[in-house]
Amino acid sequence: MEPGDGTHSPLESFSSYRGDDWSPERLAFHQNLEQFAERVGLIVGLQANGKVEQSEAYAEIKALWNDLRSSKKDLSI
Repeated sequence: MEPGDGTHSPLESFSSYRGDDWSPERLAFHQNLEQFAERVGLIVGLQANGKVEQSEAYAEIKALWNDLRSSKKDLSI
């Protein structure tokens, strides 16, 4: 992956966190939110291509949503 080629490392965030209310907790949640969105996109793609059943995709996304909600609560945001 060369700089500027448009490819992101899985460990690299897609965007920087901006806001006046910056805190380490909000930054951590922002990263969790990006990871959630990326995983949901992958699951939807797999389901759309017939690699994953719709009910399985729904269960996976619901579990990811619950994890995201839990992380927000744990970070006290």
